[in-house]
Amino acid sequence: MNSAQDEVVVRAHGLIRRFGSVVAVAGVNFDILRGEIFGLVGPDGAGKSTIMRMLAGVMGPDAGDIRLAGIDVVAEPERAKPYLSYMPQRFGLYEDMTVDENIFFYATLFEVPGPVRRERGAGLLEAAGLTPFRRRLAGQLSGGMKQKLGLVCALIHTPQVLLLDEPTTGVDPVSRRDFWGILYSLREQGVTIVLSTAYMDEAERCSRLALLHEGVVRYCDTPARLKQAMPGALLAVTPSPGTSARDVHAALIGAPCVLGLLLMGDHVNVRVDDAELRRADVAAWLIQHGIVNAEVCRIEPSIEDVFVALVGSQGKA
Repeated sequence: MNSAQDEVVVRAHGLIRRFGSVVAVAGVNFDILRGEIFGLVGPDGAGKSTIMRMLAGVMGPDAGDIRLAGIDVVAEPERAKPYLSYMPQRFGLYEDMTVDENIFFYATLFEVPGPVRRERGAGLLEAAGLTPFRRRLAGQLSGGMKQKLGLVCALIHTPQVLLLDEPTTGVDPVSRRDFWGILYSLREQGVTIVLSTAYMDEAERCSRLALLHEGVVRYCDTPARLKQAMPGALLAVTPSPGTSARDVHAALIGAPCVLGLLLMGDHVNVRVDDAELRRADVAAWLIQHGIVNAEVCRIEPSIEDVFVALVGSQGKA
């Protein structure tokens, strides 16, 4: 018998969704286990938000099945709602209501008894750092505080599955850190979290990732195993003063020893077949193109490097 940690809580099979002639989601399959933080990762237009809406039952697929805690979400979306909470990119906070009033409103929607609401609301506000702001209008909160209040409202009825569609977009780094602290705490309580993100550093924090491209899950695994699956090895090339990383990037396009390039601010990540063998080749190629004294060293790949290597194209930044 499977342990609780091995229990499949969310199952998507053969999901297809079209908008006119555009196929937004093209046959997506995945299972999500209890207590996982499962990330949907991909660029704009990859199908992340469409998948989230279908999982939440607010949009039906053109084909495919979704089961959440054993419930057929496609056939019985209303029956599934008590078990999940969906926080879209623009969560529906009422800006002319206070923090407490917003929590009360969402608790009432889910028929949370008063004593439970007060106890759970107080704990969530404390975890989110919002206790001093209980009487402040939601419209007067910062962007990060609004997102944390949205999370509190989404959690007030103790869902088994939490769906978060790019929850930290535009949020400051400190609030993002606090937000993830709450998510880790929820995971320890057995809550299953599905989130979409365009932030690759956030993707590193997930239990497993589905790398989406053009409505298809190209790869699905843990961040560590996805890094191991990246073909080749990675070098970081940092130019000397007076030369920009863009100059390095332009010079390396078309180099025979280069499998892929990614511009990373002050340096360029260069994918090669063999790091030790190609360090000298990369340096020599740069010298031939007028770039001298560049530092070339081996580094471990990030999820962004993996995504570009596995689903991107050579030479694209």
